[in-house]
Amino acid sequence: MSSSNTMEAIDTRRAADVPGQAAGLEAENVSAWFGDHKVLHRVNLEMQANQVTSLIGPSGCGKSTFLRILNRMHELVPSASLAGSVRIDGIDIYRSDLLITDIRRRIGMVFQKPNPFPAMSVAENVVAGLKLAGHRLSRGEAQDTVKHCLERAGLWNEVKNRLGDAGGGLSGGQQQRLCIARALAVKPDVLLMDEPCSALDPTSTRRIEETIDELREQVTIVIVTHNMQQAARVSQYCAFFLAAEGEPGVVVEQGTTQKMFFHPEDQRTLDYVTGRFG
Repeated sequence: MSSSNTMEAIDTRRAADVPGQAAGLEAENVSAWFGDHKVLHRVNLEMQANQVTSLIGPSGCGKSTFLRILNRMHELVPSASLAGSVRIDGIDIYRSDLLITDIRRRIGMVFQKPNPFPAMSVAENVVAGLKLAGHRLSRGEAQDTVKHCLERAGLWNEVKNRLGDAGGGLSGGQQQRLCIARALAVKPDVLLMDEPCSALDPTSTRRIEETIDELREQVTIVIVTHNMQQAARVSQYCAFFLAAEGEPGVVVEQGTTQKMFFHPEDQRTLDYVTGRFG
């Protein structure tokens, strides 16, 4: 399918005109369970607007679970439960009148494994979220949205002549940036990223990190990463999660990235960021 035909095939319902803007997130006394198994204990964390907050710590300490709690994906697991509150700009996402669809629009997610829709073209992937949300786009608006979001995701120059090609035909790093562009199309206030570079080569990782740095001017970002060098490069704040054997994950320490890496208060933080365990 050509790029022109792809644009014509995109749903013509009109998109909302209100742009997203970075918003702060705050978790207060968040605990989480899968059945009777407690995986997080009383996490308190403030994620500031227009900043990148890295969640670091060994596997199995609840980082990804916490990330999914931030946009109400945790509750999709039948046995899952939680306590505490999560607020976006002061609004409790679990106890307000906000619809779950609105929450997930405002708080988007990019997963560890790139997941473009394989039957859709590059352009169709970008606007898929808008279409599913029932927004209308004229052909011109669709073109502008595709170009703008791919530019923000650092992908436009690489795919501008391939908009009609299948999204699944791109390289792994390009697919991940396509997923970022798709998330950006619905104009989120916050973007959650669960190890977005773990399966990528160093060149693709560097491009994703550059994209993250550019995006934080407009979107608040929370990222889970096991790569300490990456956390140091991309984030302004860090939270160190840790779980003792048989115990739920807790936040041992949090603060600016500079402080966490060079002047941590807890010896366990120092041991982790310097590679003595983890």
